[in-house]
Amino acid sequence: MLKKIEVDPRIKVKNLADLIEQPVVIRLKKFNEEGTDKFSEELNKAHETGQNVVPIVVDSYGGQVYSLLGMISEIQNCHLPVATIVESKAMSAGAILFGLGNEGLRYMSPHATLIVHEVSSFQFGKVEDLKADVDETDRLNTYIFELLSKNCKKNKNYFLDIIHKKGHADWYLDAKEAKKHGLCNHIRLPSFNVSVNVDYQFN
Repeated sequence: MLKKIEVDPRIKVKNLADLIEQPVVIRLKKFNEEGTDKFSEELNKAHETGQNVVPIVVDSYGGQVYSLLGMISEIQNCHLPVATIVESKAMSAGAILFGLGNEGLRYMSPHATLIVHEVSSFQFGKVEDLKADVDETDRLNTYIFELLSKNCKKNKNYFLDIIHKKGHADWYLDAKEAKKHGLCNHIRLPSFNVSVNVDYQFN
């Protein structure tokens, strides 16, 4: 995503950081505890800059489902509109988070790819532990896809039904297909323009 900052030439300052808080653009790669902590810090910082939207550039192969849920909670508690952007790839947890950006603010490059699939589990242990893990994985899978369907203005089983019809295999979507299913709003990358001006008024 292109970020352009234009400064009125009448402003004489060498370091722009001395003049304004630069807008925060979150670049999201890791869905783990470290990634969740960093995500939270950057989202909080965005509330302090005066910017009117929080762009989140998702470039991820995915990761931990509970970290995804933490980031979803942060987005839902955000006081600013959240734009999600995919320049190249958003897979697994990354695809879900992309689809949870605000309506009208989900952007994909025409060269980008999403991969949507069911929640995975890698537990091992006693039989009863494995049964409990299957139940939890099923709960998480249903919960996340119902959230996604609601945010994309579909019926609650919309994405679950598609995945079932595809035999529960990975679902690859280019930008055109993502837009057809309501995951993507715009097949282009946005730009974030910052203008710093001097305004003289004589009354």
